[in-house]
Amino acid sequence: MFPCDAVSVVIPHYGDAEPTQALIEQLRAQSGDVDIQIIVADDCSPNPFPQTTGCDVVRRTVNGGFGAAVNTGVNEARHDLTLVLNSDVEIAPTFITELLAGAAPWLPAVVGTVVYEDGVERCVGRNWPTTSSNVLETLDPFARLHGVMWFENRIGNDVASWHSDEPEIVDWLIGVSMLFPTADFRAIGGMDERYFMNCEEIDLQRRLHEQRGLPVVLLPGPRIDHVGGGSSDPARRTGWLMDARFKYHEKWNGGPGLYAGLLGAAAVNLVWNGARSLTGRDIDAVGKFKTQLVQANHGWKVRT
Repeated sequence: MFPCDAVSVVIPHYGDAEPTQALIEQLRAQSGDVDIQIIVADDCSPNPFPQTTGCDVVRRTVNGGFGAAVNTGVNEARHDLTLVLNSDVEIAPTFITELLAGAAPWLPAVVGTVVYEDGVERCVGRNWPTTSSNVLETLDPFARLHGVMWFENRIGNDVASWHSDEPEIVDWLIGVSMLFPTADFRAIGGMDERYFMNCEEIDLQRRLHEQRGLPVVLLPGPRIDHVGGGSSDPARRTGWLMDARFKYHEKWNGGPGLYAGLLGAAAVNLVWNGARSLTGRDIDAVGKFKTQLVQANHGWKVRT
């Protein structure tokens, strides 16, 4: 039986300290008899996180991104289980005890739980990314199909696990909340720090599954509320995502397939948006085309 009476909680921090401080207070107010070690990994934030009672603060001297911050935090973990939480989440007082109770039958495993944004449940369970799923997601003619289940499945969402009342085994979980055995994380070298933002949690879970045999399990509760994007720069988020997808593709698939597919998608979008602009829609078809070319070219250049 895997020990579930203690957990090290790692909170990567960058930017405004207020959300992180609020989360620490929620963790300190947790009910139940669980030993909770709280670790804040300050990723060389321009607003350094202050020394705070009841938590360990570790500081990076270089801003390395989400994965690097998680690795720095897990280095300080003293319990058999580690829980990574985004700084911009809210949890109920029973969150830790409910999460550990739900995870216990599955451990050792990577375990996550349902996430809500603006009162709406996100699709937390995902399928391994493919070239076609990444390209399809960028095609503007299909944007109206978001929310249609067959399309959501084609772009990589595990729709069978969405709104499920039972635990579900999935390929990977979004990294808002991830519980895993500390020893297994360390055994594979932690997160790949070549990813700055995005895809590092996919890569981690795939290696934990393939190298350590850990299943990835989505629980139907307890609920976690996520603000979304509160700890990263919105203006740069799309570029980070594109670069990360190229790095992941290069590592797990290889070849020019993603690059060629995204160039084709940009051309399709140019024609589609150009036609819509002729009908009076306020769309800068050429500007969007140029932006997509820049992002695809940059991703291809930095993929290694």
